[in-house]
Amino acid sequence: MKKSNLWSLRLGFSGKQADEIEKLGLEKFLKKSYDSKVDKQLPAFLEDSPKTLNELKEYTQYLKKLDPEERMKIQKKVTNSIGEFKKWWFEKMKNDEFPLREKMVCFWHNHFVVSSSKITTTYWIYQHNMILRENAFGNFKEITKKIVKSNAMVKYLDNIDNKKGKYNENLSRELLELFTIGIGNYTEEDVKNGARALAGLNYGDDGAVYKKNLEDDSSKAYFGRTGNWKADDLVDIIFEQKNIPYLITRKILKWFLYDKPSEESVRYYGDYFRKVNFEIEPLLTKIFTEEYAKNISGNKIKDPLIYIIQLIDELNLKDYNETMIIAFLRKQGMDFYSQINVKGWDGGNSWLTSQIYLQRNNTSDLLCKRQNVSKKAANTMIEENQDKKKESEKVQARIDFDSEGNNKTIIAELSNRLLFTVSDSMQKDMENLLKYDFDPKNPNANDAVIRVFNYITKLPEYQLI
Repeated sequence: MKKSNLWSLRLGFSGKQADEIEKLGLEKFLKKSYDSKVDKQLPAFLEDSPKTLNELKEYTQYLKKLDPEERMKIQKKVTNSIGEFKKWWFEKMKNDEFPLREKMVCFWHNHFVVSSSKITTTYWIYQHNMILRENAFGNFKEITKKIVKSNAMVKYLDNIDNKKGKYNENLSRELLELFTIGIGNYTEEDVKNGARALAGLNYGDDGAVYKKNLEDDSSKAYFGRTGNWKADDLVDIIFEQKNIPYLITRKILKWFLYDKPSEESVRYYGDYFRKVNFEIEPLLTKIFTEEYAKNISGNKIKDPLIYIIQLIDELNLKDYNETMIIAFLRKQGMDFYSQINVKGWDGGNSWLTSQIYLQRNNTSDLLCKRQNVSKKAANTMIEENQDKKKESEKVQARIDFDSEGNNKTIIAELSNRLLFTVSDSMQKDMENLLKYDFDPKNPNANDAVIRVFNYITKLPEYQLI
């Protein structure tokens, strides 16, 4: 695989940025990615959604006055808004010119986990997502402060039940265990006193705020320091601790480059992260530029997002069914804002179980045959209300290849952008599909090349980057 194709997959979700990486060079490509603008326009599907606490209260009271049938219709519309949110985000991932920001948003979303099953206010999910987007390349300490004080997080980790004299430790514990420093680097007293410091942090219009009658203003000991600490103070103290950089650098290396990063790399990049005061942008630049110089292909299993977006882009699909793509991601175990628990997706080998592999093969068959992803896909996805008409629709699929080439040059072209290694048996199989007398000018040439592509997508080697 050409290095630019490999890194296009790592810094985005498909190979479509490969030419840009070659043209600009990696560092300039990264700079353009960091400088990419954040779209702050409210999505249309949220325009009528309640956004302030007063609007939520009025909405709830309004629902109570409706008859059951009308209430159900409106509640269904609200429920559907999370599906619209997922499609909106998927399109950003797929269509952004420099998708590294969205890839980083997805990373943070799997680090600071909240779930739409528990947070029924879609606007709060959107707020959470926008905090991640606007701070994707910013400061780790600062994004942690903002997320801890988000409505979505205080709801998801039950801090609304955390009040003086009746403490809930969930947010305090996960702030330490999963979000910052990791198990073994704090005490149970730190968890308890952290919960006291977070007591009373509850819903607000633009984010969580303390409620005077519920907060604990007494002195608390936290990592050996005593004071009337609040949320921001906790984060500041955590970030003074010796082992703070390593949990996050391990997760970044795993997200982008290695399913099993070495402890040496984790420490090396973590120590640098501390030197740059936990700024994400210089950390990413250092990791990507130094690892780019190495031959490290084949060390990471593609997650479902990379798999499906690469499939769509390689086939140049324009009229795919977004609802079914979201259903595919759900079946693959990568449903947005729907992780099984606060630990997030495991990644690695969990992305390539026998069932997931079969679903991927079925989906590739379907799209390479120009059928829309649908209920027919042999349990690849299930969507009960899928329009019957769409099940029979054909999608236009086209593979890019050199129309002046021959069978071997076209096979090499595909291999260079899709496979990190090619064995003799794989080469032979591809030449059996695209024979020596292949005519790239033939009207059916695209069909023949798609057959080779379909074969490649089913190889174990294709699942790796």
